[in-house]
This record gives sequence, C-alpha cells and structure tokens, in this order.
Amino acid sequence: MSCSGNCGSCSSDCEDRKPSKEDFMVPANKYTKVKRMIGVVSGKGGVGKSMVTSLLSILMRRKGYETAILDADVTGPSIPKTFGLHGKVAANEEGIIPALSNTGIKIVSSNLLLDTEDTPVIWRGPVIANAVKQFWSEVLWGDIDYMFVDMPPGTGDVPLTVFQSLPLDGIIIVASPQELVAMIVAKAVNMANAMDIPVLGLIENYSYVQCGSCGEKIKVFGESHVDEAAEKFGLPVLARIPIDPSLAWTLDHEAAEDFNGDWLDGAAAELEKRYPAEKEA
Repeated sequence: MSCSGNCGSCSSDCEDRKPSKEDFMVPANKYTKVKRMIGVVSGKGGVGKSMVTSLLSILMRRKGYETAILDADVTGPSIPKTFGLHGKVAANEEGIIPALSNTGIKIVSSNLLLDTEDTPVIWRGPVIANAVKQFWSEVLWGDIDYMFVDMPPGTGDVPLTVFQSLPLDGIIIVASPQELVAMIVAKAVNMANAMDIPVLGLIENYSYVQCGSCGEKIKVFGESHVDEAAEKFGLPVLARIPIDPSLAWTLDHEAAEDFNGDWLDGAAAELEKRYPAEKEA
C-alpha cells in the first residue's frame, strides 16, 4: 500500500510513522478529573509567574470553583511557602495526596516531597521532566474545575514536557515592561504555537508604582512594551499588576489567600468566559 504521508489517518505501524501529540500524553489516575488546565509561563525568570499562578487560583477559588496548582517549577518551587504550606505530603497505596491550603486549594510541589525545604533539587533534565509527569499521573487530585500549572521559565525540557504530556487547555504569559519583552514573549508564543496550545493573553507585572498621596502611576521601568508585543501576536493584555508593598508583604508572610486587590479580576473573568469549567461535549 502506498503511503500518503498522513500518519494521523493511518493505522499502519510502519517505521516511518511520526509520533502524534497523543503519543506523549500521560494519563491521569482514575481518581482525577480536571475540567480545565491552564499553564502560566514566562520567557525569563523573575517576572512574577508563580505569584500570578497563586493569585489566579485564589480568585477562581473565591468564585466557588475547585482549584489546584501543579508546581512544575521543580528546581525553584515557591508555591508552598506562598500559601504557608510546610512539611511533606502524604501518600497511600493509590497515590500521592495533595496538600490543602486554608481555603481548599490543592497543591503539589517538589518542596512538599523533600526531607527539608532547603534541600536543593540537583537533578538532570529528564529526571525533572519525569517528576512533572508523576505530579499529574500519581497524584490523587480528585474533581478540579481549574488546575494551574506553574511552569519554569524558558523553553527547555520541563515546559516541553508539560506542553506535550499534560492536557493543557491554554496558557497565560507573564512578562515585565522592559524593551526585551517582545523577544521574550515571542519565544513563549512561538513554542505554544508549535505545540498547538492556545494563548489566552499576557499579564504585565511590575507595571507601575502608585503614589500613596496623589495617585500618580510611576513607571519604574520606563514606558511599557507589552502592548506592542500583544498587538504583534493579536493577544489581549489581561492585567497590569503594580509594584505594591502590601501584596509583597502578604506573599512574604505566607498569606497569599488574604491578598486584597482587583488587578487580576479581569483576567479571572476572561479565563472563566473563554474556558468555562464545564467542557463542551
């Protein structure tokens, strides 16, 4: 039989067959049902990706949804401390039981599996990638409306593993105002496009500082270039988060769920609108 070159419609198991995305997917355990999975990514480190992940999960929880965080930033885990979670998660013969925040957000992170919180994760890329797969397949997540995946920065092994192995519905890109943002965002967008993952939009962190006396918004990093990047790729800017001492204090004191601010309300509303918790049949 002659080959058409379309492996997707062919059942033959020949040596030229190209793997499809489904070939890399890791199945969840039988106790897991996640309706929506959203990746939070950045092209570089230090832009507040983990903070955005935490706050979005909190906002969706406040809306009454069952939410969870899969911390895929294995070598730089910060999610547990943000929520005041310490110690190791439990497990039984069925799998790993995720930690539970004060408001009921389920969380799994490498820091919740180590003997001590300051133990470094000195693993090679393939081992880290396998750990992320296990966070999905061996954790008893239960029924989740929105799961947020906190990804490590860049386009290396772990982001590739998440894109290929987990059932992402879409991603949100976190960036800062600097001029290099266009190139950094481009890398994240192009990787998502290559993996056929929709991009919901951009969130700008460190957008401004607001004067406590007159209310003036001071752009510490100069004029923002996020709008240019968003226009180039046809994406909305979902939120602009300021440098706010009260927010920093809340996160530093392990009380993320007590944060008070409306900066991400629009992003949460757009997420709820575009990716409703009930998937269409």
